Amino acid sequence: MSGSLEGKVAVITGAASGVGFGIAEEFVGNGAHVVIADLEQNQIDAAVEKSGKNCSGIVADVTKLADMEAMYAEVISLHGRLDAVVANAGIGDHAPLGSITEVQFDRMFNVNAKGVLFTVQPAIPLLRPGATVVVIGSTASVRPPAAMSIYGGTKAAVRAFIRAWIQDVKGSGIRINVLSPGAVDTESLRRASEQAAGPGQVDAAIDKLGRQNPTGRVADPREMGRAAVFLSSEASSFVTGVELFVDGGLAQV
Repeated sequence: MSGSLEGKVAVITGAASGVGFGIAEEFVGNGAHVVIADLEQNQIDAAVEKSGKNCSGIVADVTKLADMEAMYAEVISLHGRLDAVVANAGIGDHAPLGSITEVQFDRMFNVNAKGVLFTVQPAIPLLRPGATVVVIGSTASVRPPAAMSIYGGTKAAVRAFIRAWIQDVKGSGIRINVLSPGAVDTESLRRASEQAAGPGQVDAAIDKLGRQNPTGRVADPREMGRAAVFLSSEASSFVTGVELFVDGGLAQV
């Protein structure tokens, strides 16, 4: 699909690292100009430099509607168009029933649900027929592990959003889909693995996690990027409203 996004302008939230950066790399490699939206300027600058070309960045907080509106206004001012949005920014937290705090609940729904709404809603009036929105979900939308009920709840909420939103934009030519990863080898997964298994045990913990997958491994961030390119290109021109599990079969068995 090399060049399948040629000339398109894409905004990807939370793209300074992890899955978001893997998506940004694939978008750039397929001809798009990518605008990375994230919280820290130094991390954005590092990601833009690493991407090599056709990439810029804007500091914006997905939980603040004014931030997102200002970001989109800047994108239009600089590039004159918006063709694709990837709502990737999200956070995770763990707590079993009985110890979930109000702070945890509010923080996760604020970022993972409200943040998706504030990423997508102000973009819709700027998107042309043929434009796309991809929301990054999770296998936790259907198979939340123990102690991850709130995280799973936020991802199930996002799935419900899209089922309604494709009806709200009917006739606009805009497609909206969910891409739900399984375990992906990112910095955040490695930090979580270190906390759970201890220093020096990260590789073993990730290897064990991979063996639980039908493919026998965890994913690379750029594999999520290739799936996002598909959902954002003409190759998926009659695909909307789906939750595409890019999980190596993890949630399918």
